[in-house]
Amino acid sequence: MFGGEYQHGLDAKNRLFIPAKFREELGESFVIARSIREHCLVIYSSEEWERYVQLLLAKENRALQERVLRFLHASMVQATPDAHGRVLLPKQLIDDAQLKKEVVIVGCYNHAEIWDASGYEAYKAAEDIPAMIAELESLGL
Repeated sequence: MFGGEYQHGLDAKNRLFIPAKFREELGESFVIARSIREHCLVIYSSEEWERYVQLLLAKENRALQERVLRFLHASMVQATPDAHGRVLLPKQLIDDAQLKKEVVIVGCYNHAEIWDASGYEAYKAAEDIPAMIAELESLGL
């Protein structure tokens, strides 16, 4: 399970350190892709990525499947950390997530997200917690 926030910087070669705790969960090789909902990247273990894709493929909307798969896989990478725990982020992914030098890696239960630090702070500041609580309560949670 992924949890916590970790601040790291992209180095001059666009490498990013993945926290050891996350690397243990992710395994030797994992998927990094752009998020379809936010200006960030998502990190999934290969097994979780396959589950995510299978949920999409189970839907009866072939046109949507094709669009989403194209969007997600166009710049997706299968990442393997180097001996120092770093992964190379392609320029396309960096641009898609609007990453600058400082980033935050956020645990999100079954996956993690990579955010530009200032973008993540703006996202948190704009979050409407009372509305979230109301929505959860309307679902009986």
